[in-house]
Amino acid sequence: MPDPLAPSAGHPAADTASARDSKAPSTPTEITAALNADVAAALPLDDTTDRENADRGLLVRPERVLITDDRDRTVWDSAQYDFLEGSAPDSANPSLWRHAQLDNTPGLYEVCDGLYQVRGFDLATMTVVRGDTGWIVIDPLTVIESARAAFALVTEVLGARPVTGMIYTHSHRDHYGGAAGVLPPEDAAARDVPVIAPAGFIEEIVSETVIAGPAMARRRSFHFGTGLEKSPRGHINNGIGMSTGVGSFVLVPPTMDITHTGQEVVVDGVRIVFQMTPDAEAPAEMMFWFPEFKALCVAENCNSTMHNLYTLRGAQVRDALAWSDYIQEALHLFGDEAEVCFGSHNWPTFGGPAVRTFLANQRDLYRYLHDQTMRLANHGYTSTEIAEELQLPSGLAGDFSCRGYYGTVSHNAKAVYQRYLGWFDGNPAALDPLPPEESAHRAVRYMSGVDAVVARARDDFASGDYRWVAEVVSRAVFAEPEHAEARQLLADTFDQLGYQAESALWRNFYLTGAAEIRAGTPHETTQTVRSQVGMLHALPTPELLNWVGVRVNGRRAEGKDLRFELTFPERDECWSMGICNSTIHYWPEPDPDAQLRLSLPRALFEEILVGLTPVEGVTTEPAVDLSGDPATLAALVALLDTFTADFAIAEP
Repeated sequence: MPDPLAPSAGHPAADTASARDSKAPSTPTEITAALNADVAAALPLDDTTDRENADRGLLVRPERVLITDDRDRTVWDSAQYDFLEGSAPDSANPSLWRHAQLDNTPGLYEVCDGLYQVRGFDLATMTVVRGDTGWIVIDPLTVIESARAAFALVTEVLGARPVTGMIYTHSHRDHYGGAAGVLPPEDAAARDVPVIAPAGFIEEIVSETVIAGPAMARRRSFHFGTGLEKSPRGHINNGIGMSTGVGSFVLVPPTMDITHTGQEVVVDGVRIVFQMTPDAEAPAEMMFWFPEFKALCVAENCNSTMHNLYTLRGAQVRDALAWSDYIQEALHLFGDEAEVCFGSHNWPTFGGPAVRTFLANQRDLYRYLHDQTMRLANHGYTSTEIAEELQLPSGLAGDFSCRGYYGTVSHNAKAVYQRYLGWFDGNPAALDPLPPEESAHRAVRYMSGVDAVVARARDDFASGDYRWVAEVVSRAVFAEPEHAEARQLLADTFDQLGYQAESALWRNFYLTGAAEIRAGTPHETTQTVRSQVGMLHALPTPELLNWVGVRVNGRRAEGKDLRFELTFPERDECWSMGICNSTIHYWPEPDPDAQLRLSLPRALFEEILVGLTPVEGVTTEPAVDLSGDPATLAALVALLDTFTADFAIAEP
């Protein structure tokens, strides 16, 4: 049977730009409606197994989860998803619609006696485990406000108990950003509460959240569809959960590293056996086993969806082979005894046989993507050709937990190829391509101009050749960004591709692209570097200085030679730091040749770097001891770029 998700020809568009608000999403075309109907016919969407797992153990489901911050701004509102009722509309892939309905179940659940989850308060799931005297909290959500509200529900239903332990499964912000909402840093320090994370946790946060933070923040808006209206023609789900809260976050630093598989820790009377899984779903990640509960926490390595080997927001490519091997190891170590497995997203799997089947299929999913991609690569296929060729075997494609609601076969195959062979496909023509705008101008000229491109593309749109229309009309927009007809046709095309997508992320990217083509790129008013202050203070000093190095503008710094000695008394640290050859260098020793010696609290140094404290006021700060030329500090700050997450993506 042909793949019902594959593109095909069809019928003309159901509406035109002139017949509607020029900024409103377009109507699903007849071809999109037909393709989505084919999906509904091809899959057992009425299977109740996932619904039974998603609802099992429900203790309370609030009628509405409305979370606000201290300025009464909405952080999270579950009512935005009240439209997810009944059968899928033509504007949504019915498989994704079903998945969104399963995820849209906010409440407190008992996974097993002594182990509970709060779901639907955030993209992620917060788990709490009853210890002898308090709660062990696993993955305290993305933002402080959501974590505080989730923990308040736990307290209301299960009784007041202190947090006596915190575990971060891995180094993505939706699993640690809300920690201060349940365990303020000063409370953690005062009571010596263990905060447990996999080895390398802080370093990987720096790599993903700080060094690439501004670029990733911009792409994240496409990835999660944060600017889209929650509606049948907008955002409906994110594959691993509904959406992220938009509140505040602070990293409560780990106090204990897990370094090896088999390491055991007893937290508040609860025995936990850890399994290290680095470079799978995250560079620093771990799964763990609760012998008392016969419960396996699979972190984000196993989900009710295919995950990403390459995440579209931008991150390091993940190791599919290691990922599969870790799941096999978990089956070997814990599978025979496990009666429930739960993770950081979606819903648990219950019963020994079901757990083992779930883990085995997740293992085989990532192994298949790895092995078959490289089989085809070794036959000479390029990444694009492999993505077009590869399909899951029926045993995996028929398992809803292996379908592409988050990752897809297409972009995951490209990720495997990239990990082994890189971005270059071997064709000399691809070795030194022109930048997008220059290439677009030349291509459009070859195609007789933008008007001719749009005229031909309208015919292809009418025949349902949306992928090609998106490719060619995007070039027209890059060549002539003000061409209204090209912009409208591109936006309408993105709509149709989004409506058809089974992956929530592909839908979000297409529909966000359409919205920005229609309304323009939104302007970020908050300086992104300033928004990172809460994270910077938790970083070791070398990682802070690495972040400074990324902000050094190479052209402005050319010919500059700056040397500092930095002392942070409260940390008992002294660093030499310099700028030469337009790069930063540092070492944990005094510098006898420093042009400027500064002794100050590191928090103040961070504020200077992000512009919250002006350089001119440093000399009058009572906490600052300065010797040498104060102008050296001003010279450093003048070399630093300020990033805002408002660069264009879908247009020049």
